[in-house]
Amino acid sequence: MAEVDHHIAQWVRGHLPYLALALLLVWVLRLKGADVRHRWFAFLMYFINKNTKNPKIEELKRDFFSSLGSVASHDPVLRKQNGIKILEIGVGTGVNFSYYPDGSHLIVVDPNPHFANYYNENRKKYPNIHSEEILSLQVRRRTRLRGRGPGEAMTGVADSSVDVVVVTLVLCSVDNVDQILKQVLRVLVPVSPPALGRLLGGKFYALEHVREFDNNHWVRQSLQEWLTISGLWPFLFDGCCLNRDCLAAIRSAGFSKVEAVMSYTPLTSIHFQLIKPHLEAIAIK
Repeated sequence: MAEVDHHIAQWVRGHLPYLALALLLVWVLRLKGADVRHRWFAFLMYFINKNTKNPKIEELKRDFFSSLGSVASHDPVLRKQNGIKILEIGVGTGVNFSYYPDGSHLIVVDPNPHFANYYNENRKKYPNIHSEEILSLQVRRRTRLRGRGPGEAMTGVADSSVDVVVVTLVLCSVDNVDQILKQVLRVLVPVSPPALGRLLGGKFYALEHVREFDNNHWVRQSLQEWLTISGLWPFLFDGCCLNRDCLAAIRSAGFSKVEAVMSYTPLTSIHFQLIKPHLEAIAIK
């Protein structure tokens, strides 16, 4: 543990001038740089996912999504095909296609319109999945006079219409985590008695990087706080916040059952040490 923090601290000291310059750039571009940030982040994710394949991460995700096979669709037609209806929030370039059961129907939403081309390119490789065009994740901002903050709405997805909702590395960047989880509960079908030994719908899968949960890693905790509060990390990575406790939000959202594991992903590069703490959570409506 101490060795990891030491390497992080060394890297920060060696890059202080660049960090200061980056902060200045953030201050200048935040005024009119929203579209530039969206385009940059979409390309960055496309580049990373195309050129950086980590077998251990692939294994982790394959294990995490393995229980999708135990879900039976509330839709009789899909159930006969052994498929399920999945909503993926923040689909990005479509990196999760390979983990979904054959014959599944995939609905996707994403707040970044510049992912569309990368997503469409990737989904052509998976004819076994019926995937729809990306729906926009609308952000509704209300005035302070009404006592309400910003929140996201998935107006294109009907109530109680999907068997499974998936988010991976998304809750870190939404404006309002609680509002997103309300939307998740809204669109999930109610849990029904098992059919053919399988649960009928109503499951939420969340794989997210989170705030450092071990206080012994105080250097990582401090950097996560500083980089988020300064605005540098959210600016560079399209609103991503390093210091969020997603598990607390999921536990208090109103799910009937939450199973969660906090762990460290097998990322060895120094560039990924700040997002090494991860949450794997599966909740039932």
